Amino acid sequence: MTAKVLEGAGGKVAEQWISSLLTSAIVFWAGGLVAVIQRFGWQSFTDWFTKQPEPLQLALLVAVLGGAIASAAVVERFQLMALRGLEGYWHPILNGFKDHFTRQQIKAKGKLELQFQDLDNRPRLTSRDRQLRIKLDRQLNNFPVQDIDMMPTPLGNILRAAELRSLDKYGLDAVICWPRLWLLLPESAKADLQAARAELNAMARLWIWSWLFFIWAFWAWWALLIAGFSAWFAYHWAIAAAKTYGDLIEASFDLYRGLLYEALRLPFPKQADQEPAAGRMLTQYLWRGTLPESYQFIATSEISPVIDQ
Repeated sequence: MTAKVLEGAGGKVAEQWISSLLTSAIVFWAGGLVAVIQRFGWQSFTDWFTKQPEPLQLALLVAVLGGAIASAAVVERFQLMALRGLEGYWHPILNGFKDHFTRQQIKAKGKLELQFQDLDNRPRLTSRDRQLRIKLDRQLNNFPVQDIDMMPTPLGNILRAAELRSLDKYGLDAVICWPRLWLLLPESAKADLQAARAELNAMARLWIWSWLFFIWAFWAWWALLIAGFSAWFAYHWAIAAAKTYGDLIEASFDLYRGLLYEALRLPFPKQADQEPAAGRMLTQYLWRGTLPESYQFIATSEISPVIDQ
C-alpha cells in the first residue's frame, strides 16, 4: 500500500515538474541563453562554468530554474492587463488611435453586412452562395450589433459581442449577472468554461513573452523572427480561444439562466416576448437591489410565469 502511494505521489510530482519546465518562461530564458552564447561563444561559457566548484554549479542551476519560475509568476500577474490591452481597453492618451481602429472595425463589419444583404436579396442561392452566407453570418456574429458598442480590435469585438448577446436576447446584462450565474452552473459546464478561459489566459501570457523575446535581438538577429511570429501566433490563437469562450458564455445563459430566477425567487417568464423585460428587472435587482413596489417574492416550489407589468 505504501509503495503504491509513493509511486502515485512521485508520478504527480514528476508531472508537475515537467509541466513547470514546459512553459513560455523556460523557452524565453533558453532562447536568451542561446543568443548570449552565440554572441560571446560557447567555449568561453563552458570554460567559465566548469571552473566553478560543483556546489556553485548546482546553485547556479537552481537559481536559473527558480528565476524562470519566478518570472513566470510575474508575467502571470500581467496577463489580465495584456488581455484587456488586446481587447482595446487603452489609456485615454491613445483615444485617437482607438477611434481610428474602431472606425476600421465598423467599416469591416459594414462590408460583411452588405455582402450578407446581397445574398439575402437573391431569389435563389447556389451551393457556393449558401456556404458564403453561412461564413458571413458567423463572421458578423463576432461583432456587436450596435456600432456604439464596437471595440478597436477583433478580439475585443468577439468578447464584447459575447457579453451583449445575453442582454439582447434575454435582457440579462452579462457583466452583472455572470458572477451570480457562475455559482449556479453545474461542474461540467464550469470545467469547460475554465478550460476555455485558461487557454485564453495562456495566449495572453505567450503574447507577453513574445514581446519580451525581442530583448535577445541585441545578441541574435533571429530573435526578431521568433518574437514576431510568436506574437502573431499568440494573438490569432487568442482570437480562436475567445470565440470558444464567448460561445460557452452564451450557451450558459441559453441553458441555465432559469437557475438565476429560481435562486432569486423570481418567476421565470412563460412567453418569449416577456423575457427581455423580466431579464432587465432581474439585472436591476442584482445591481440596485430594487424591484417594483407591488412585487412579491415567491417560494422556489411555486415559480410561475411573469405577469405583465
